[in-house]
Amino acid sequence: MSQHLEWLRGCGTALVTPFNAAGDVHEARLRALVERQISAGVRLLVPCGTTGEAATLMAPEHERVIALTVESARGRAKVLAGVGSNATAATIERARAARAAGADALLVVAPYYNKPTQAGLQAHFRAVADAMRDVPVVLYNVPGRTASNIAATTVLTLARETDNIVAVKEASGDLAQ
Repeated sequence: MSQHLEWLRGCGTALVTPFNAAGDVHEARLRALVERQISAGVRLLVPCGTTGEAATLMAPEHERVIALTVESARGRAKVLAGVGSNATAATIERARAARAAGADALLVVAPYYNKPTQAGLQAHFRAVADAMRDVPVVLYNVPGRTASNIAATTVLTLARETDNIVAVKEASGDLAQ
């Protein structure tokens, strides 16, 4: 999938999820946010990541935020959809919905709360990659939020064993890693 890496060049933005006073996703503001990012030269939009409060969204909201981002981008920017969960089956379900909505790639965070072992992380990420073979997968290592660190050896193993795990969003703060 090396041909899919060009979209990783340039500026990307982790999008907030705007809410209205009733606590619902504010669709008009999300569309405006996407438009503002693209007009500023952003080439990669990341909905439903940590910044987008993905862990607090209900499944229909999660799907709608990604769909609105894809619709609003209209091919002018790539969409790296946050699909992670602390459950592998839920992550795959979110990944399928994101792909059906037109997301270009998937951002998969380490399962949070469960504190999986490195073998558990490998099994989780491999299952997602195997279920989504037609789409690039970016691992998201943010141990301050997930309570588990994806070791460099785990990333290397996954990179060797899968064709579609193409990158890591590294947010551990450990420059040596």
